[in-house]
Amino acid sequence: MYKIATIGGDGIGPEIVDVGKKVLEAAGEKFSFEIEWTDFDIGADRYLATGELLTEDDLTDLKEFKALYFGAIGDERVKPGILEKGILLALRFHFDQYVNLRPIRLLDGVETPLAGKGPAEIDFVVVRENTEDFYVGIGSRLQKHQKIDLTVGRDLYNVKFGLDVESDAEEIAYQIGVITREGSRRVQTYAFDLAKRRERILTSVDKANVLSDVYGLWREVFTETAKRYPDVKTEFNYVDAITMWFVKNPEWFDVVVTPNMFGDIITDLGAMIQGGLGLAPGGNINPGGTSMFEPIHGSAPKYRGMDVANPIATIWAGSLLLDHIGEDEAATAVVSAIEKSIRDGVVTKDMGGSAGTAKAGAYIAECVKKGK
Repeated sequence: MYKIATIGGDGIGPEIVDVGKKVLEAAGEKFSFEIEWTDFDIGADRYLATGELLTEDDLTDLKEFKALYFGAIGDERVKPGILEKGILLALRFHFDQYVNLRPIRLLDGVETPLAGKGPAEIDFVVVRENTEDFYVGIGSRLQKHQKIDLTVGRDLYNVKFGLDVESDAEEIAYQIGVITREGSRRVQTYAFDLAKRRERILTSVDKANVLSDVYGLWREVFTETAKRYPDVKTEFNYVDAITMWFVKNPEWFDVVVTPNMFGDIITDLGAMIQGGLGLAPGGNINPGGTSMFEPIHGSAPKYRGMDVANPIATIWAGSLLLDHIGEDEAATAVVSAIEKSIRDGVVTKDMGGSAGTAKAGAYIAECVKKGK
């Protein structure tokens, strides 16, 4: 029996999570395990009604779960950034989900915009650091001749900055990126362990030739960590170069480890390579704590309740969840069932089919049960 929390969120989120739950239950029936779901009412509706984003009670209750199954966040009634930062990013930071895991895999039956490439050439994983870099929220804007004494901080290895900023420019904006040795080491260790199991190559991404302090530390830690893994082949790629090679030679890559900001960029490129955001799952992982699994696409509020949303990314995120809790055979079966639904044409309109959200999900669930 696995106890898993669900947060449907906004827009199409609740319905795609509901479909994903049915597929995971089918996997449980096939592979002899059960899931006890606990649903949390967190999102735009509650925020508009109560002003609450994430409460202390929410966080206390969610901490009891090893895995969270998340739908989507964002609502046109709420200013952009409020829900995303106050709920999604807050969950990632609070539970220290320092690994963002993004499989970049072209499923059988899906077209890629890359000419001459198929499933055999597009099958790698991006491990993105998820809690540091320019996403720590240290920054501001100030007007001409405005002088400020600023001391800012975040509970990130007790990092604090005292800044004395003065400028003759009309207006300036600044953002501070933070990378720590500890933060780099732990996510790189996760990537090395994954690369060791996959037995190919681990590529580290940085921009140490220009941003030499912050990404120089990242590269230094990678070099040190590599010494503990003599059997893992390694290489470095600058972030601008890797975008070119993702397009030209995706077959070269196996596991890619990257700082937060660069990972945010290249994983969306990877999603397009694998067929679009509707096919892109993600995991926010704390190996020793509470992890969260979600589709990468947005909440598409205008399609809420219309039974047209593509559930594949959410179902695939459920496969990542199953793998995380140790049900690797069931996880593989779910992806195989997704591929069968694509081959059989039981897909939503965005993929050229006529099935609704519920029908597409039900077909995948049935394929899981039958082992096809």
